[in-house]
Amino acid sequence: MSLKEQLFADLKEAMKQKNGILKDAVQMVRAGVLKIEKDKKIELDDDGVIEVIAKELKNCYDVLPDYERSGRQDLIDELNKKVEILKSYLPEQLTADKIKEIVEAVVSETGAKTMKDMGKVMAAVQAKVKGRADGKAVSDIVKQYLQNK
Repeated sequence: MSLKEQLFADLKEAMKQKNGILKDAVQMVRAGVLKIEKDKKIELDDDGVIEVIAKELKNCYDVLPDYERSGRQDLIDELNKKVEILKSYLPEQLTADKIKEIVEAVVSETGAKTMKDMGKVMAAVQAKVKGRADGKAVSDIVKQYLQNK
């Protein structure tokens, strides 16, 4: 079963169970998938759907500080549940040590030596860890590695 089919099945199940948080999370992802498919006139595969899920997850993390500043614990709890739901659709996330290994390999492949080479390293690393690591975590590890080089 493809990821899109799984999302559709989960949406139907959430509606049957009247699970609003699951329904909202799945609809958010499906809307992102449909938007990309209509705009680009393509059919997304599982990797494309994973990119959409990762983007929605990042949006959730971006909104969280605003909710915390406003003191809206109800919204924070709901957002945390959505984050857990979105994470369940992503492949297993890489550990920091595994990301460091990939960064080291990419740096040696590309011959990067300074922070000026960060863009080149980030592009290659992101291609290898697509959907399995947070972009900010990868960026931090690349920065740290290039600064200590």
